[in-house]
Amino acid sequence: MNITTTVQIQKLAGNKFITADDMLAQEEPLEIRMVHGPDRTTKSISVTMRTPGNDPELATGFLYTEGIITNYSEVEKAYNTLVDENIVCVEIKPEVELKLSSLERNFYTTSSCGVCGKSSIDAIKTNCRIGLSNTINKPIAPEVLYKLPATLRQQQEIFESTGGLHASALFDLEGNMITLREDVGRHNALDKLIGFCLKENLLPLENYILLLSGRASFELIQKAMMAGIRVVAAIGAPSSLAVDLAKESGMTLAGFLKENRMNIYCGGERISIVNL
Repeated sequence: MNITTTVQIQKLAGNKFITADDMLAQEEPLEIRMVHGPDRTTKSISVTMRTPGNDPELATGFLYTEGIITNYSEVEKAYNTLVDENIVCVEIKPEVELKLSSLERNFYTTSSCGVCGKSSIDAIKTNCRIGLSNTINKPIAPEVLYKLPATLRQQQEIFESTGGLHASALFDLEGNMITLREDVGRHNALDKLIGFCLKENLLPLENYILLLSGRASFELIQKAMMAGIRVVAAIGAPSSLAVDLAKESGMTLAGFLKENRMNIYCGGERISIVNL
């Protein structure tokens, strides 16, 4: 599937129109279906607007961060269907017992905000199975965080980003990029990233740094918490609820990350200021 599309536009320079081609990020609906139980019941779980690509990762990451599955060993297989590549199916092993009450929620999501379509605020208070401690395995030098945005931009150029995509990137504590995922929906990008880490058996991600290309919303912090991430840095601003949840979770949250600048909203004890 293509993740970009080219359209013809008119550019206005002063009083002169110029015809040119412009590349846009693809946005298409994705239906997430789950097959579960001994009788192999098929259930539609969610519809989200996403950039095509890494759909099985998105689906398994979503099921994990919503508390429906606990690890990848519960998954038999995940795949785009042959009938429609905008449908992804996750087959759960027959013997796995799921929390079916979690499936009764309204999971319609949009590319701009995954929380908005849910039936109530209570629906997003998923129990986290991974506890976050305040233990500092290794303090992070500010210089490590300062260089992350530039590293992300270089990688997004390699991935031929259109500028219309959000990115979630995972780094080790020395600032080396492990992987990144992009999507028109910031929550989809993070679900894709967590879905990859889930399959690779990397969770909990307590010894990694999550970089968000935009703002840090409550839902993104919730998903990071579910994956055991202790350090989240965002190029944009966090929301008030995101800060509250990060504090409650014992997480380090930095925003407005730029070269030689950032705001630390909580968990500053994990960041070493020796070299400042």
